[in-house]
Amino acid sequence: PMIPELAIATLACARIGAIHSVVFAGFSATALSTRINDSDCKMVITSDGSYRGAKTIDLKGIVDEALEKCTCVETVLVAKRINSDIYMKEGRDKWLQPLLDAASTKCEAEVMDAEDPLFILYTSGSTGLPKGMVHTTAGYMVYTAYTFKNAFQYKENDVYWCTADIGWITGHSYIVYGPLANGATTVLFEGVPSYPDFGRFWSIIEKHKVNQFYTAPTAIRALAKQGTELVDTYDLS
Repeated sequence: PMIPELAIATLACARIGAIHSVVFAGFSATALSTRINDSDCKMVITSDGSYRGAKTIDLKGIVDEALEKCTCVETVLVAKRINSDIYMKEGRDKWLQPLLDAASTKCEAEVMDAEDPLFILYTSGSTGLPKGMVHTTAGYMVYTAYTFKNAFQYKENDVYWCTADIGWITGHSYIVYGPLANGATTVLFEGVPSYPDFGRFWSIIEKHKVNQFYTAPTAIRALAKQGTELVDTYDLS
């Protein structure tokens, strides 16, 4: 889900030269198993669950169901998010936090070739089987750093928020890699813009003093239908 551990895990993979493949948390067990098997994943990092509006999502249950069709996965690391009672398979499943607590604070970065794979991100599969798109280390890093710097004209002390999901390429590029490569302050959001009401976005902007806001046309259209009454109740200066 959209929690700090997701960004931490992707950057940790990049640091040690491991290829990551983030899967949107809204996908089914079948969609997840297809992607795991296609890329021959050895490890899955997930959480016990996630929040979406007023609902909780049983992510670990979805992962367990997916792994019934996967023989390649050796380890599952689980972050606590909703503190639900979940099944932990002995020898395979491990809680993430104790491992982080015991880990060294030092980790030398792996030296990579420019064309070494950085990550695989799958297409949605809406027009057939999902296709794994391989992004290489140097080209992707340079592109996202350059486009973020020039498209957003980020300045020191700005607070930038892209409302995308890291499960898609916009989230990879403009929540994690692009902003952080430029030393930017980037906001990570779990939830939907309509919960607990349609003032959610404006509440976050007020709370964190966001002065660069990047969202999708679908979100803008949904918010525009609500008028300006909710917007006017928040300090967006």
